[in-house]
Amino acid sequence: MTTPEYDPVPLQYPAPLPAAEMNARAHAYFEVMSQRRTVREFSAEPVHRSVIEACVLTAGSAPSGANHQPWHFVCINDPVTKRAIREAAEREEEAFYGGKAGDAWLQDINPLGTNASKPFLEEAPWLIAVFAERYGVNDAGERTKNYYVPESVGIATGFLIAALHHVGLATLTHTPAPMKFLNTILGRPQRERPFVLLVVGHASPTATVPRAAEVKKPLPAIASFI
Repeated sequence: MTTPEYDPVPLQYPAPLPAAEMNARAHAYFEVMSQRRTVREFSAEPVHRSVIEACVLTAGSAPSGANHQPWHFVCINDPVTKRAIREAAEREEEAFYGGKAGDAWLQDINPLGTNASKPFLEEAPWLIAVFAERYGVNDAGERTKNYYVPESVGIATGFLIAALHHVGLATLTHTPAPMKFLNTILGRPQRERPFVLLVVGHASPTATVPRAAEVKKPLPAIASFI
């Protein structure tokens, strides 16, 4: 992308909140986000494209190195494309669970109850393939450098997951390895690397989650205050 010269504009930001309201909002948001769970059982209930578009725009508002925004989101609703992705992903997963992962990794994920079968890739109404742009291309077709690509795309993906949860949608982060088949199926250039495949939709009314997923580290285990 072409970067304009520095030209500052006034900051458009909400007015500071009273301390009590800020505290209330912080805890209310935690209560909402603490209910988020990775879901593997989805209903076929459709989700309107405009909802997905708004959530992707939220992801696109994330900070990035030099504001290069090194990401691309392919939003897939087409059943034929979803079937092709499922077939390719399950081939990789069969190798993973067949021994490629190693005993320690398989032992660690055993409490989650996962296996090589991934029906949710077809059952959920939407898949969002997140790609990281390893480098850019300017208007003259010349290669340009992107900065902090994994960090930037990771933050944007977090924004996306939070936005989807905010509107009541369930998600699953799916990362079969390798994922280069996504470039082929979705027609993305080789300068883009598949980062994650998000499965998006309404959770099935009978969906369950592993008991192990309910265990989250307490604040003293994840943060220090100095």
